[in-house]
Amino acid sequence: MSAAAQAHFANPRNDFWRLLHAARFTSRLYEPAEQFELLREGIGVTNAAHRTTPGSGDLRRSDVAGSAERLERIARELEPGWLAFVGKEAYRGAFNERPELGVQERTLGATQLFVLPSTSPANAAVPWGDRLRSFQELAGRSTGLPWRLGVRALVVDRDGRTVLLRYGNEYATWWITPGGGKAPGESDEEALRRELREELGLRELELGPLLWTREQWFRDEPGHCGQRENVYLVRVDAFEPAPELDLAAEGCHELRWLTAGEIDGLPTRSADLVEQLKRLQPGFGAVNASAQCFVEGSGWCFDVEGFSGSGVEAVGDRVELWLCEGGEVGAFGEVLAEQAVGVFVRAALP
Repeated sequence: MSAAAQAHFANPRNDFWRLLHAARFTSRLYEPAEQFELLREGIGVTNAAHRTTPGSGDLRRSDVAGSAERLERIARELEPGWLAFVGKEAYRGAFNERPELGVQERTLGATQLFVLPSTSPANAAVPWGDRLRSFQELAGRSTGLPWRLGVRALVVDRDGRTVLLRYGNEYATWWITPGGGKAPGESDEEALRRELREELGLRELELGPLLWTREQWFRDEPGHCGQRENVYLVRVDAFEPAPELDLAAEGCHELRWLTAGEIDGLPTRSADLVEQLKRLQPGFGAVNASAQCFVEGSGWCFDVEGFSGSGVEAVGDRVELWLCEGGEVGAFGEVLAEQAVGVFVRAALP
């Protein structure tokens, strides 16, 4: 089909042109026949092979003979910041190496190389969202701009529900925890309290531990390559969100409390959000307080199912703990060890 149209990725079932636009490489959706118009967007397309084939698996070694030298010449003469291969076979054919997706160690002079997943309909086993994330990563990296710093909260009530916001565009829908970018000079806590007040109307809260740090590459935020954000736990009693902002004007389509079961199967950012939520496990273990939680000096200590630590403050008539492997504990507001297992424990005090 591409050969007949004399255009790259001309099969209407091929997602290449849609992914370019969804990742904001282009300001609009281009048609294959407009391929030379891409130069106006600062990008161009070329071939690694001279012969059109039904799929990358149909390439012969003779089809890619000399492609490495030709790409080196393009890099030397045009000096692009990045050169991307759509599909692993294109890279493998050029350099006789099996690549992983993403940034490659090999460079062509100052030009960095990146391998994207194939956009062919024959690669339908790789979901749209996974392919889009690869295109977004390249889009973000290629800007050379700094990260926008942000914070988010996994707001969890006593029934284990969490509150999520639904966003979307012409290509995708996703659910995300409340939060956003930090203003200059704001601490994580200051930014998160502001975001939760604006998006949920939540004013009284106790900031819990840092759960994870998430990086999202994109070109949607002017002046930045994406957002790097810390995600904290905030445990609350159930409440009815009363946003101070007009969330619809901010691009939010819905705000809801959801259980882990309801989230399972939804498109979320992070993609493993439901697994993270399940690991909180309120009341895990039914710890015997008199045997397992005890006072040592001025702080509470614990010993729960092979984990131990100290320095966790009592909350009312209970003690709330976050367990980490290696006998380390992260108190509320502190960064947990990288190997945190994320088990939340409540135990009555002795």
